Amino acid sequence: MCRHLAWLGAPRTVSSLVLERPHGLLQQSWAPRRQRRGLLNADGWGVGLYAEGRPEPVRWRSSRPLWSDASFASVAPVLGSGAVLAAVRSATVGMPPDETAAAPFTDGRWLLSHNGRVDRSVLPARNDAESVCDSAILAAHVFAQGPERVGDTVRAVAALDPGAFLNLLLTDGRQVLAVTWGDPLSYLVEPDGVVVASEPWDDDPRWVDVPDHHLLSVTPSGVAMTALEP
Repeated sequence: MCRHLAWLGAPRTVSSLVLERPHGLLQQSWAPRRQRRGLLNADGWGVGLYAEGRPEPVRWRSSRPLWSDASFASVAPVLGSGAVLAAVRSATVGMPPDETAAAPFTDGRWLLSHNGRVDRSVLPARNDAESVCDSAILAAHVFAQGPERVGDTVRAVAALDPGAFLNLLLTDGRQVLAVTWGDPLSYLVEPDGVVVASEPWDDDPRWVDVPDHHLLSVTPSGVAMTALEP
């Protein structure tokens, strides 16, 4: 399993979102509190964000553990954005170890992160996937079907692979779409935005847990939750 988060709101530094929280992604890379499968998320990390004047997001990905990347730690305090998607990776056995397998994956304006696993044999072969790993192939499939149809796509994939775990975070810089399928997510509404994450980055009682088999939609106007029947 992996851990991930998405932020939508006023610009914040990547450091404040990823590195500085008491139980944020940095700590979750070596000591997650709610992870059900796997103990560490040391097989890489990635951050995608939207910069003013650029039509598509920029990414920084690595195959190294997040805690070992001093160069990222030195730059993250000066990187800021109002829309960020970040993840730390726990690689599925047999999946490639290089940075192309680290989320977020991208297509045009969209970024996507997958927390889970899926049998690649149930997905159509795609030459536009960024990696041969299961998450990258799933991402390419979601992009091809259309991110706005992610709920329907997840249900269809789950029907083909009932043992799949398909928690997803997607953003195009204007909205965040999140799916819980096999693992929970939580979200926190703050005065300047909303964060959706695999697990809360602190012990603030305002965190809301998203039930399994749900689609969460976050826009500047609010948060909406829809049940996805298996």
